[in-house]
Amino acid sequence: MQPPARERVLDAAHQLMLTVGLARATTKEIARAAGCSEAALYKHFTSKEDLFIRVLSERLPQLGPLLRGLAAEPGQGTLEANLREIAHQAALFYEQSFPIAASLYAETQLKRRHDEMMRKLGTGPHVPIACLDDYLRAERAAGRVRADVDTFAAASLLMGACAQRAFAYDAAQGGRPPVESFAAGLARTLLAGIAG
Repeated sequence: MQPPARERVLDAAHQLMLTVGLARATTKEIARAAGCSEAALYKHFTSKEDLFIRVLSERLPQLGPLLRGLAAEPGQGTLEANLREIAHQAALFYEQSFPIAASLYAETQLKRRHDEMMRKLGTGPHVPIACLDDYLRAERAAGRVRADVDTFAAASLLMGACAQRAFAYDAAQGGRPPVESFAAGLARTLLAGIAG
C-alpha cells in the first residue's frame, strides 16, 4: 500500500531539496517525484516555503520537542547528559538542514518569502536558541546553572557551534568531527562555564 500523498510529497521534497537545493527544487518536480499532481501538492501545502518548513520540522531530527520538554521539567537527568543530547540533536539537525537551506541565501526573493513564512508560522533559526535559553534559565532557577550565567549567550554558543560543525568542517582535512564526540566535548566545555 502506498503512503498518503502528503507523506510522499514530504519525502520527495526532502530528497530533492537535499540533492538539488531548495531554490532548484520546483513544486512540479516534487509532485512528479511524489507520484501526484502539483494540484495535489497544494492541497496539503500552501507554498514551497510552507513545504520547506514542514520538511525541516517533520523530516529532520526533532530539536524543538527535546528543548521544550527539558524546559518544562528542569532538574531531570544530569545537566551534562541533557546538554550532550541537545548538542547531538542540534548537530544532526544543522548537518541535514544546511544542504537544503544553503540555496536560500543565493536568491533574495526566495529568502524573503521564506522569512515571511517563518514569521507567520512562528518558527525560524532563532527558535532553538530561544528554547535552549528557556531551558538554561529553568535550570538556573533550579540551582543547576550559576546565577550569574548569561543563558542566552550560553545557548547561542552551543547552537552556533553545532551550526558551525555543519558548515565549516567539510573543508578541513579531517572532515566533520563525529557527532557523538563533538556533542560530548561541547557539553562538557559549556558545563564547565555554567554549572552551579
